[in-house]
Amino acid sequence: MVDTQQIQIQKTAKSRLPEVDFASLEFGQTFSDHMLVADYVNGEWQAPSIIPFGDFSLSPANPALHYGQAIFEGLKAYKNESGEISVFRPQANLRRMNLSADRLCMPAYPEETFLEGLKELLRLDAAWIPTTSGSSLYIRPYMFATGAYLGVKPADSYRFAIITCPVNAYYSTPLRVKVEETFARSVEGGFGFAKAAGNYAGSLYPAKKALEEGYHQLLWTDGKTHEYFEESGTMNLMFVINDTLITPALSTSILSGVTRDTIIQLAKDRGIKVEERKVSVAEVMEAAQNGTLQEAFGCGTAAFISHIVTIGFRGTDFQLPSIESRQYSPQLAKDLDAIRSGAVADTHGWIVKI
Repeated sequence: MVDTQQIQIQKTAKSRLPEVDFASLEFGQTFSDHMLVADYVNGEWQAPSIIPFGDFSLSPANPALHYGQAIFEGLKAYKNESGEISVFRPQANLRRMNLSADRLCMPAYPEETFLEGLKELLRLDAAWIPTTSGSSLYIRPYMFATGAYLGVKPADSYRFAIITCPVNAYYSTPLRVKVEETFARSVEGGFGFAKAAGNYAGSLYPAKKALEEGYHQLLWTDGKTHEYFEESGTMNLMFVINDTLITPALSTSILSGVTRDTIIQLAKDRGIKVEERKVSVAEVMEAAQNGTLQEAFGCGTAAFISHIVTIGFRGTDFQLPSIESRQYSPQLAKDLDAIRSGAVADTHGWIVKI
């Protein structure tokens, strides 16, 4: 166990905060003053340090660059009207990160060390947390192999780090999406359930082609038959058909989203019927044609709840009901936002206050 009392803090000589225009933030382009770094050597994690945000020095033979041992997470911190700082479900993100680590033969990171290090980092960079509606401080923990060798095997050393950046909404407009039936994001038995860098690298080319066709994102289908929906780009996928919230059941090819889990629980709290099961493309497209597809949206930490207004399928664009007419996703978004902001009681124990 790492002694969290040993966290060393080196403050930046000059804050970049006065240079930031919080009204015009581009997602993931502006980084806070400090970052947390910890190394795994000789079979154990060393005490983390908080240092000024800056570049790492890597060997040209770094195994993460050659063999892809790299994972990450995403969560957010908020500041309420009283100035209190809170983080939403950080333990859930660490559990998923350690699940990813296990799949990629990487060491788990201790929960207590993670939470205490994160708290110290947020206290130090508290002024970077935006306070306007829809804004937050995005938190990116990640881990990658270190060392210098060529050879396909798990590394002996790793680096864990946390960087943060103030952000506004990930998507600024409702989404036009395309059903992907050629390329696959992942397959059963692979590591699509892990938040691994390689999953995202493989998705870039199909997403680029969709963007060139006028779509914001893809609706990924299963890699074997392309008959069932799985995810949507950076988000889990949800539909409302005949007043039932339907989402693809988790599998080894689908990421277990923290926001997905949260939305499902909030829906159940409201008495909304929820089904986690295989969701066929045929079922959804038939519902889009006959008018029983009431809503479709993606959900994720970065994207929050992103409304889908157009689904492109085999050359035809299907228009979904207007956002103004939707009943379920806007209410669930309000419920989630109220808990995160502290406007209502957190009955599920999701909030960690700093």
